[in-house]
Amino acid sequence: MPLLEGKTGIVFGVANKRSIAWAIAQAWAREGAKLAFTYQGERLKENVTELTATFGSDTLLLPCDVTKDEDIASVFQAVGEKFGKLNLLLHSVAYAPKEALEGKFVNTSREAFRVAHDVSAYSLVALARAAEPLMTDGGSIVAMSYYGAEKVVPHYNVMGVAKAALEASTRYLAYDLGPKKIRVNCISAGPVQTLAARGISGFGEMMKHYEAHAPLKRSCTTDELGATGAFLASDGAASITGQVLYVDGGYQIMGM
Repeated sequence: MPLLEGKTGIVFGVANKRSIAWAIAQAWAREGAKLAFTYQGERLKENVTELTATFGSDTLLLPCDVTKDEDIASVFQAVGEKFGKLNLLLHSVAYAPKEALEGKFVNTSREAFRVAHDVSAYSLVALARAAEPLMTDGGSIVAMSYYGAEKVVPHYNVMGVAKAALEASTRYLAYDLGPKKIRVNCISAGPVQTLAARGISGFGEMMKHYEAHAPLKRSCTTDELGATGAFLASDGAASITGQVLYVDGGYQIMGM
């Protein structure tokens, strides 16, 4: 029987076919989950509509700006009406103004700091809070992080600080939601070619560095991230919560 047979989920963060969120969504669907999707703004609507149509014309697709509580409330009301309950949630949402990902971190503006944390970290708290009433049989919430949350990665700047907040939020949410059998974990992915990655200065050099220094001599693929997402969503991970799982070719273990 498929790992996620009978489960329902919602996916935040699909931008295009190269998105990590899309790879995890495909893995969840292959394992039997029924999914709903959101998109951020009209610019991405066409891409996401085209992708989700492959799951059937009745796939629930909703607009959602994660900085707006009314959008979040509307999304989960619609999910409740369609599915009745929710088992899975993927948070693959992050943003910082472009200028904050260049130059020195010390020059981060107050507004860029606020925006990065609101979109990239607080949104996980807001989505988990809205999902909790629908996760009546427990559930699995998966968020996407990166090594820049714990060590300095040049040019990652305020996004690294926001990812650190995301990982800390994961632990606190795991504690709060654990009694309801809701698990909350992060996947810390190595660099992969995505739309978001293009905004990071020096990304090509970062990939070469992983190839030279990671134990497996590479980073990871979106398919591998999808498989990890399916595992964390499954009963096989029933005792795993509050954790950051590294999928990065082993790079995180290296000191030099």
